[in-house]
Amino acid sequence: MTEASEFMLTTPDSVAADAAAIEVLRMWWSKDEPVMSVKPAFNDPIQFGRLLAYAARHMAHGYAVRHQHDETAAYHRILEGLSEVVKANDVRTVAEPITPTGGNA
Repeated sequence: MTEASEFMLTTPDSVAADAAAIEVLRMWWSKDEPVMSVKPAFNDPIQFGRLLAYAARHMAHGYAVRHQHDETAAYHRILEGLSEVVKANDVRTVAEPITPTGGNA
C-alpha cells in the first residue's frame, strides 16, 4: 500500500507519550468497500459510540480545512451516511484469516 505523503497518518505526539494509550480501530477503503482492524478494548460499547461521534466531528473539521466544505454541512453529511448504513441493516462482518505474512495492523 502506497500513499502520497500528504495523506499519510501519523501518531500524535500526545499519544506516543502516553504509555496507557490504546489503538482501537484502523480503517481503509479498499476494493470499493470498508476494511478495518478493530479491538473491542472498552468494557462498555457505549464508549466506542462516543469515539465514533468524536471522529465524525473531527472529520467534518478536516473536510472544512482540506476541501473548504462548510463544517456544519460536512458533519450533517457524515451523519447522513452513518444513518443510511444503520437503516439499511445489511452490514456483515467478514473476518480475514490471520496469517504470519499478512498485514501488520
